[in-house]
Order: sequence, then C-alpha cells, then structure tokens
Amino acid sequence: MKGTTVKKKAFLATLAAGAMLVSLAACSSGGDSGEGDGGLVGVAMPTKSSERWINDGNAVKEQLEAEGFTVDLQYAEDDIPMQVSQIENMITKGAKALIVASIDGTTLTSVLQDAADADIPVIAYDRLIRDTENVNYYASFDNFKVGQQQAWSLLNGLGLVELDGTPIEGAPAGPFNVELFAGSLDDNNAFFFYDGAMDVLQPLIDAKTIVVKSGQTDIEQVATLRWDGEEAQSRMENILTSTYSDGSVVNGVLSPYDGISRGIISALEGSGYTVGPEWPAISGQDAELDSVKAIVAGEQYGTIFKDTRKLAEVAVSMTLALLNGDEPEINNTEDYDNGVKVVDSYLLDSSIVIKDNITEELVDTGYWTQAEIDG
Repeated sequence: MKGTTVKKKAFLATLAAGAMLVSLAACSSGGDSGEGDGGLVGVAMPTKSSERWINDGNAVKEQLEAEGFTVDLQYAEDDIPMQVSQIENMITKGAKALIVASIDGTTLTSVLQDAADADIPVIAYDRLIRDTENVNYYASFDNFKVGQQQAWSLLNGLGLVELDGTPIEGAPAGPFNVELFAGSLDDNNAFFFYDGAMDVLQPLIDAKTIVVKSGQTDIEQVATLRWDGEEAQSRMENILTSTYSDGSVVNGVLSPYDGISRGIISALEGSGYTVGPEWPAISGQDAELDSVKAIVAGEQYGTIFKDTRKLAEVAVSMTLALLNGDEPEINNTEDYDNGVKVVDSYLLDSSIVIKDNITEELVDTGYWTQAEIDG
C-alpha cells in the first residue's frame, strides 16, 4: 500500500521472535502484566457465524492468557447494541485494555469515550474503528493489497495473469463476463478490498477484456450487508435472471469473502451451472475450511489467507507495550484515517491460496490439517 512508513525500529525480526519478545515484556513488567496476574483484557469480536472470527478470538485469548492475563472474550452475533453493551461491561469489570473487532466501526464513539475516561487503551482489531479519537492503534493486514490479491486470483483463474499479477504471455483476449461483489459498507475494510481489486480490474474493464454485464460496478451497488452469504446468493440469483437469461454465461466473480463466495456458488448451481471447464473463477478471503474444500472440489478458484495467529501476536504485543508504558511498533502512519485522526497501524502480509498450493500455504503452516481438508 502506498505511503507505508516504519516508525522506530522494525516491528519484530520475525513473528516467532516477536512471540519471544512479548513473553519477555510480560515477565519483566510486573504490576499490570505480571506473571499469572496481568489483570483483565476485554476482547470484543463481531460474530461466531464466521469461522474466521472464532479462530481470531481463540488465538487472541490463548496468547493473552499465556502472558498472564484474564480474558473476557465476547461475541456479539452482529448485533450492534449487544457489542456496545459487552464493551460497557468490560469497562465496568475493570479491563486494563480493549481489543475490538467492530461490527459497525461508526457506532462505538460513546462507549470508547467511557474507555478513554477510564484510561483504558483501545486496539482496533482488523476492522478500523471510525469517528473517534479514542482508538490508540490498529492491527490488520495490508487490505488494499488483499483486494489486489483477490483480483489477481480471479484473473489467474481466467488465465490472464500469474498470482502476483504479472500478465501471462499469450493470454486469451476475452472478453470475459465478470460480476463484482464487495463487503459490508459499515466495515472500513470493504472499501480497501474493493479499491484494491478495482485498481487491478478497472484497466481490463476499460480495455473491454472484462465486461461487467450487469453494469453494477459502484461499491454501493455491489456491497453485501454484514458480509452475509444468503444476501450474496440472492443478489447473484437476481443477476443471473436479469442479465444472463439470453444464454450468455458468467466467466468469473470477484468475491471479497469466503462466505459470500459460497452464496455465489449456491446461486450458480441453482441456475444450472456445473463444475467443469465452463465453471466461473470465483475469488474469496479468509481460507475458511468449507471454502478450502470448495477449492479442492473446483467450486471456488482461490481465497486469501490471512493468518489470524500472526494478527493475534501483533494485537497482544501492542497490548503489552501499552500496558508497559511503551510505544507499540507500527509500519503505517498514513493510510488509515478514521474520520477524526489517522490511526497508527501495523499491517501484515497475506497470501493467495489456490488448489495447487493448499498444502504449502495451509497444511505445512499448521493452519489446517490434511485430515480436516479431506474430511
């Protein structure tokens, strides 16, 4: 992403070394994060309906507990008032820090003022919290690049580019019919993903190599509230009925999340598409197990792997630094403007997973076992 800078020294020599540094910091700090008596940290996650958020919550909780903290981990099931109430309760219980993956990043202004009044630092976890000065740091991935990777995986499935975006010599000229999906408009990441994807796709749309036959290209037209797979399925069904009843076919679908991808797959199957040479290339994100299985089956072309274990390490390291009176390491000071201030951030890298590299990316790294994928 443009404008990335490094503040102070490099964040960690490696994430493995980072885990060691986190442990040392916890053992040497006493008081707030002393061994076995670090105090309470509140962790607010949006929903258990996504496998991804379950993995995130578990990873953060386990790593905080390993550093001696008591953890109040709560899931709000995409209910905004519930999440606000959960955070209020964490503050009342005396949480020393809050790690928050928001449902709607614009709805926490009041409760985070309460946190600030109680001198409780707040780390925005993967989703930027907007419209408040009371967010201290942001831990996430390079979300613009994630969007680019989604587009590259889609184009790789069409035979147009390598996974790193390099054009393939002798690639087909097209045109390819591609439909576009974006995430939820109340999630700041949705805009970064879509902007990154369109940075890649728009030149091909302009060159008519890609045709969005429905004409729906504005993010407001293609957004999916709460990243809901059923809503994506309904919209895809409507597109197929309204735009492709003339016998034309969809060649590819830009999807920003695996749950949305599975909804799209259901719509295609319901409209008579069958897996084979004419099946559309469909992107995704989060390497959820059901979608990894769908990639193996040829239903989904690719997904973006964002290792939640590494993101948890960053959030825990930030928490320890703040509670020790230190300044967390960051690598981006320009790109994440929440409407009130630019939030200092640490961004991790992600990777593209397709059928050919599932073992290397997901099994060898211990994220999923082969038995889980085969099951």
